[in-house]
Order: sequence, then structure tokens, then C-alpha cells
Amino acid sequence: MSDYSTQAAEKAAAAIRGRSDVQPTIGIILGSGLGGLSKKIDGAVRIPFRDIPGFPEVTIVGHEGAVITGTLGGRPVVALSGRFHVYEGHSAALAAFPVRVFRALGAQDLFVSNAAGGISPKLAVGDLMMISDHLNLMGTNPLIGALEKGDTRFPDMTDAYDPRLRRILRTTAENLGIVLREGVYAAVLGPSYETPAEVKMLRMLGADAVGMSTVPEAIAARHQGMRILGISCITNLGAGMVDGPIDHGSVMETGARVAEVFKELLKRTIVRI
Repeated sequence: MSDYSTQAAEKAAAAIRGRSDVQPTIGIILGSGLGGLSKKIDGAVRIPFRDIPGFPEVTIVGHEGAVITGTLGGRPVVALSGRFHVYEGHSAALAAFPVRVFRALGAQDLFVSNAAGGISPKLAVGDLMMISDHLNLMGTNPLIGALEKGDTRFPDMTDAYDPRLRRILRTTAENLGIVLREGVYAAVLGPSYETPAEVKMLRMLGADAVGMSTVPEAIAARHQGMRILGISCITNLGAGMVDGPIDHGSVMETGARVAEVFKELLKRTIVRI
């Protein structure tokens, strides 16, 4: 058994069930600066990563490091406040492991969010971008390794981000008067921000935004037969697009500023599913 196998996911799920009787249908992964959504979860039970087998401690500023169960918009959910990044030295399999745990708990849909740098000139700092597709430029994949019983070697990624969920999100945003952009998310390894030349390259490849997460989770979710909805909070513009340096503090500040809009949009979307 690998450290992040289906069997390991079942063990982690059992630890969560031992603390909470919620049977989630939706899993949520909260990116940098967006963890405040967890405060909107009713009847929340917070389980620190250290109490879940296979989960290491979180090391990134702005990530709480807890699994939270409860209800949001009347729907049973499980949320990850904080995540594991490949640039921390973790494998892609670990970065995607919480998704396997969510599936073991019964979640069928995955809502994933992140802080991202805007590459498209149509994006501005503070925009919310619905992910229509992604580019995996991380140099790794969470499915590398031995094939487990019941797994599919070559999962289809044609509609990685579910068209129906995207329509619901779009309609919800329109009803709330929220401007919602849409585009392709490029995932790079990090942890350094991109150079101006790399930003130009990513734009030529068709990326609208760039970040350092999400794609391993999305691949694992599709592999598990889950439907995915992804949202990027554009917390900065890519290097070379504006004067001045990019720093993590500004990323966090923008995430916090947009958080209320993000919370309302996601909550109302969940109600409509």
C-alpha cells in the first residue's frame, strides 16, 4: 500500500468520521486568503491536520491547516482550510491526497479555489475567474506510480471542469451582480514567482492565470469520478505587467478583500446544485 492509496484515504476518512457525523456530498478546497469561507459553515467541526493520518502540518502563511465538516447552504460539506503544495517538497500524490479522502467520505463534487496571478489583459487584481480548463506545467502528476485495484490508468480530462457546474456558477454570479471572468489556469511548480519572460510564454500557451496548486487535485478528482468547479482569485498581475515586485503579503491582502464576494458566490452556488 502506498502512503496515499485508496486504503490510506479510507483510514484518514475513518479518523474524520470519528470526530464528525456529517456525510458530505461536496468537498471544498480553500486557497490562500480564502479560508474565511470556513466561518460560514454551520455546525462546523474543525479537525487539525495533525489528527488525520497521512496529513502533514501546514507550512504556508494564510493556510489554517484543518479539515472542517458541517453544512453550507443546507448541504453537507467537508472543507480543506489549507493545502499541500509540491513546492514544499511534497509529492503530487500527497498534494492530491485530501481529494481521495473527500471521495472516501462520500463527496461527489469538488469546489477548488486558489490565489492566482493574472496573465490575460482582460483580468484585473481582485477579479474572480472561473476555471474553464488547465495547463499542467508542474512536471509531475498525482497518478504516477503503481495502479491500484479499481483505478483507471488513463482518466479522460476533456471536461475536467464540469460544464453543468460552471453554468450554475455563471448564472449565480449574474443573479448576484458579480462580475465573473473565465479562463485557463496554468499550474507551475513554484515557489518563485514567474519571470516576465515566463509570463509571456504562458500567455502564448493560452493561459489566462497562473498559480502553484489545484491541478494535482483536479486530476485526482477526475480520476475518482468527481465533478469539479474551480475558481481563481486574481491577487496580482504577472511579472512585467505592472511596475514593482510581487510579494505574498499583497496576495493575502487581495484574497481577504475579495473573500466576502467569494463566500457569497460559493454559498449561493452550492444551494443551487
